[in-house]
Amino acid sequence: MQTSTAISVQAFQALVNEIHDISATQAILGWDLETYMPEQGGPLRAKQMATLAKISHNMMTSPEMAEHLRSLRQPGVLEKLDTMSQALVREVGRNFDKSQKTPIELLQEIVETTAEAHKTWVEARANKNFKQFEPVLRKIISLNQRMAEAQGYGDSPYDALLYDYEPGLTVKQLDPQFKQLKADLVPLLKAIQNSGYTPQTDFLHQGPFPQNDQLAFSEQVLKDMGFDFAAGRLDLAPHPFSSGASSMDVRLTTRVDVHDVFSALSSSMHEGGHGMYEQGVNAALNRTPLAEGTSLGIHESQSRMWENLVGRSKAFWSHYLPKLQATFPSLKSVTLEQFYHAINRVQPSFIRVEADEVTYNLHIMVRYEIEKALIEGTMKVDEVPEAWAAKMQEYLGITPANDAEGALQDIHWSHGSFGYFPTYTLGNLYSAQFFNTAKQQNPALENDIAHGNLLTLKSWLNKEIHAVGKMESATTIVQRVTGEPLNARYFVDYLWQKYGDIFNIQR
Repeated sequence: MQTSTAISVQAFQALVNEIHDISATQAILGWDLETYMPEQGGPLRAKQMATLAKISHNMMTSPEMAEHLRSLRQPGVLEKLDTMSQALVREVGRNFDKSQKTPIELLQEIVETTAEAHKTWVEARANKNFKQFEPVLRKIISLNQRMAEAQGYGDSPYDALLYDYEPGLTVKQLDPQFKQLKADLVPLLKAIQNSGYTPQTDFLHQGPFPQNDQLAFSEQVLKDMGFDFAAGRLDLAPHPFSSGASSMDVRLTTRVDVHDVFSALSSSMHEGGHGMYEQGVNAALNRTPLAEGTSLGIHESQSRMWENLVGRSKAFWSHYLPKLQATFPSLKSVTLEQFYHAINRVQPSFIRVEADEVTYNLHIMVRYEIEKALIEGTMKVDEVPEAWAAKMQEYLGITPANDAEGALQDIHWSHGSFGYFPTYTLGNLYSAQFFNTAKQQNPALENDIAHGNLLTLKSWLNKEIHAVGKMESATTIVQRVTGEPLNARYFVDYLWQKYGDIFNIQR
């Protein structure tokens, strides 16, 4: 006979499953909005997504959910639950507490506004006109400020927004981390610029490299990485992203430039890292909020690891360059050394997603400082383009020629995703630390990569990181996997070693 606690857990899980089904449906509608939805479908799609958000919110804050959590959170009850149930109560409880603080009208307005904002951003970016995006961005910022006030915060309203992506992280912690990282990166960038060596890159852009051929090559690499196309797909979008409904339905997108042979593959490997994280979650966690990456920083560690530590490595290209040359014969005369140096050229550029590993985090700092100022109210929306240009000049020594090269290049603000950008840098730091441990525990890893065996790394990541989903926090995972807390030294050491060899410079 089942105990009353067991029956309560079953009823709780059933309600959680239904709520998560709605969230999964919202995710697919969002993916469709950015890929295949007819142009005129936008306004009604916004209403549809807002309706689902309202239903989900009402279920999450219902008396039934409140009673389940009250019962299961009691001392002496929670401790007796199995590990998965404890984690589910913890995570759903966190979502419940947030939902309780969120006025339903505010939630609906956020969902509806951001769904409509996507189209506005696409048009403004195409027209290189930030003023076209200003009104809706001003509204999105106001909505985020209202959300921060509703949730409560310590020192900065930005802390409340950070919590959604990297629970526990604050501006007070982030500011000194970024300051130190900037102090580490600027001398490396200057040493590279003063090295007198500029890798040849013209062959990367001497296309055309047909779109279908680039997509086919990207799909093959994704298959080699271990991305399961029976449980996922790859499509085109203006800004690459990954989404999905479960570990058995993961959607990747990329974009193709027929005059750039590396861009589509790089973004596909990046999104593939995200997708394999989702596919690697223990299937028993599906239909619950535990079936996700534990934080955006850990999620980004997976994408940046595959994109950079693997996809920009000499070992990887010792196997894949001949295959790329067979697909695109114009590359036949390019040597491994030339290609490796070309894809690792360090040059300040305007577009974040195409930035090299050395300058990438400086792009993140530009965005972080601007959006923090917007949320804290120390910067106005119409000041963003000028502030963006000034910071790009200060950190990277370049000034955008137009808004598409500047403040309109990223999709995130149209999504309302303030607090998201810092997780990219955290992902870089996590990725180097995880990869260092992976090599220690798998001494033949780089040799495997050099022979096209990418499953050694994928299997290790599945076991150590992916499978637990959100059952463990980011800090717990890092400590368990690497034996120490997050340590930026691994990332800085990796950059100095790699680029020191390429540009013949010393630390």
